[in-house]
Amino acid sequence: MDIKKQFEIIKENTEEIIPEKELLEKLKGTDKTKKPLRIKWGADPSAPDIHLGHTVVLRKLRQFQDLGHIVIFIIGDFTARIGDPSGRDSTRPQLGIEQIKKNSATYKEQVFKILDKQKTEVVYNSSWLENMRLDGLMQLLAFQSVSQTLQRNEFRERMESGKDIRMLEFIYPLIQGYDSVVLKADVEIGATEQKFNLLMGRTLQKKYGQEPQVVVTMPILEGLDGKQKMSKSLGNYIGVSETPENIYGKIMSIPDELILRYFKLLTSFKKEEIKKIEISLKKENPKFVKEKLASIIVESFYGQGKAAESKKIFDAKHTPGKSFEERVQDIKPEVKKVPSSQLKEGKIWVCSLLTIIKAAASNSDARRLVEQGAVYMNNKKITDYKSEIVLSKTKPMLLKVGKRKYYEVKSS
Repeated sequence: MDIKKQFEIIKENTEEIIPEKELLEKLKGTDKTKKPLRIKWGADPSAPDIHLGHTVVLRKLRQFQDLGHIVIFIIGDFTARIGDPSGRDSTRPQLGIEQIKKNSATYKEQVFKILDKQKTEVVYNSSWLENMRLDGLMQLLAFQSVSQTLQRNEFRERMESGKDIRMLEFIYPLIQGYDSVVLKADVEIGATEQKFNLLMGRTLQKKYGQEPQVVVTMPILEGLDGKQKMSKSLGNYIGVSETPENIYGKIMSIPDELILRYFKLLTSFKKEEIKKIEISLKKENPKFVKEKLASIIVESFYGQGKAAESKKIFDAKHTPGKSFEERVQDIKPEVKKVPSSQLKEGKIWVCSLLTIIKAAASNSDARRLVEQGAVYMNNKKITDYKSEIVLSKTKPMLLKVGKRKYYEVKSS
């Protein structure tokens, strides 16, 4: 493909390319040598799942792969022990080794919902950071001054508000930048909040006599609330491994003003198609455009059949005029059997029921759901968390928890 055309594809929907001229030169060089560029992306496994916010970067990485380049995916199993403050007014919690291992396993599995496995190298930064000698760390620290590090917005804001900054957090950008030295990265991609760390990679590569990487920053995707960035800790996320029905339902719940942005960042629509979507939003009910968006995203992870089924289930839950029995037939609730040993005289405490079928994390979580009015049994709201539910083996009960979770419950 023509170099300028490649550059246009890469530049689309990015925030910045630093510097653009160097990326063009790298593309020209790889065209001559037929040697693919090494595109670096790292993620600290600070939570079990990848969400749609991560896929903004993943989709750009896939574009590089489709153009013939190699993605180096760094799982930050070492840096997760430190806690990256990027984009936050406090550090992330430090995780234990076992939790990091579990999270790393899911990350490794989920990224290949988007990335090409044959063009991806997965590495763990503990393999070179865990055994770093003290003199090597001292050399890294000598490359950066405290005043330079304090230019980072998060640090400056925390200093001004009197919040603590740990010394470990000063070291974090240097460690992330050192990854680029070890891997000899040609390009590094990350969200805009990572800009300081990404540029540190360029700085260190120059110090170590390497050709500096080009930095590509991507927009941050807002979560379901339409205000803050998508984040598992904020509860406003859509996980890539959630059920098709959940993904569809959550997309349908986003504010209308986010529809166009989601189309731009989460689909393969070209500029001309995005323009048509923009026109459609002015002419027709945004709900219909949102349905299209929800179907496209579900289809990208689960296929066309699941997308159609998810729409049918969503419509069954929300279309007015249908009887309760008709809705139940369309919803296809998850079947749960409660061991008879958990019942007393055929009854079970509602909080125990929610916990046993894993609709709630604990009895206290179940109580909170009931008190919030989020629990229905056979279309009747349960308002008292002390309530007991009668279960039988022959007549299942329909339990609804929240907006999207439905269970067909009976005793075994």
